[in-house]
Amino acid sequence: MRNPEITKENILKESGILFNTQGYKATSISNITDATGLTKGAIYRHFASKDELEIETLTHLSGIMNEKVRDRIKAQLTAGDKLRAVVQFFESYISDPPVEGGCPLLNAAVEADDAHPELRKTALKILNGLRSALISILEKGIHYKQLKKGIDKELYATLIIASLEGAIMMSKLSGNDDDIKRIIKHLEKQISEIEI
Repeated sequence: MRNPEITKENILKESGILFNTQGYKATSISNITDATGLTKGAIYRHFASKDELEIETLTHLSGIMNEKVRDRIKAQLTAGDKLRAVVQFFESYISDPPVEGGCPLLNAAVEADDAHPELRKTALKILNGLRSALISILEKGIHYKQLKKGIDKELYATLIIASLEGAIMMSKLSGNDDDIKRIIKHLEKQISEIEI
């Protein structure tokens, strides 16, 4: 990587930690300059505004998460095992998070209100990508006769995402993995019930 690419990567990394742990609104450009050791001018050479930096950072953090989940999915042979791999990815989310500060999608969604429509739009795009990936696994599972025909794919995708995100929030608040482990056990049972 060239120097500007390394600098931009460093800004995204440090901003990601700050935005994901302190919040988007609470993190200032000064916080980012302190964390990176760069000047405001250097930050703004790579990002036109704080809003743009927030959006690119959310995309960057989600990319890290997607890559880790994708690797687990690819290692599985059946649709049921692929779904279980997604669910189990979150098992130690509180004690050993894949990115510092918890789920970037959940954190951004909480803050992405009417005051920041572009961040909300980006979070929704990431959510829809996750939903589409799960629906694709379900469709292929039906096609290859690994999952029961006629299951409501949209319902199962929503059930998995909503259950995991809710359990992440609950586990994060309580400071342990108990709630996420309960939900994983429940989702694994749901997956077993739709397998052939």
